[in-house]
Amino acid sequence: MSSNRTLFVIEVAILTALALIFDLIPFLKFKIWPAGGSISFAMIPVFIVAFRWGLKGGLLSGLLWGVLQVALGQAYILNFWQGLIEYGFAYTVLGFAGLVAAQVHEAVKDQNVKKTIQYVIIGVLIGGFARFFAHFLAGTIFFADAAPEGQPAWLYSLIYNSSYMIPALIIAIVVIGFLFTKQSRLLLRSVS
Repeated sequence: MSSNRTLFVIEVAILTALALIFDLIPFLKFKIWPAGGSISFAMIPVFIVAFRWGLKGGLLSGLLWGVLQVALGQAYILNFWQGLIEYGFAYTVLGFAGLVAAQVHEAVKDQNVKKTIQYVIIGVLIGGFARFFAHFLAGTIFFADAAPEGQPAWLYSLIYNSSYMIPALIIAIVVIGFLFTKQSRLLLRSVS
């Protein structure tokens, strides 16, 4: 195994484990609803993998985080399809942040803080809203009976999932933006 591939595997494993730890430690998250959803730092390591290694690294890290949640009994699963959408697909698509990894690397290399922040925000929003959409879709389909009487399932799912996803994305943008502007060289892998 080449040293670059070894580094990739190690970083994906460590940062995915860190995402899971951030998700498990009670004082590092604010649980919103009993059926799932919390405001935490847990997405940040997956986004960092996506910015360091691109789409492949981000998708793999997100998928592993979702699988680990299921394996450790942290998942709220009603049936196979809901579980697949919310823990297989939703966490995996966080890795779409890696679509702008090349632009983030270029902005850091050029020492352009403004562009670095812009691309970090774009990447976090791409991955975050892809995850949000998966949870929204699952909520609309599988949790329609939880909606208050007279409220459409889609509106209930929109409110429910927005209540934790929007604050979690704001936290991710602030923390990653800070890290990338203060320690950008440490967060980006060296390209050989």
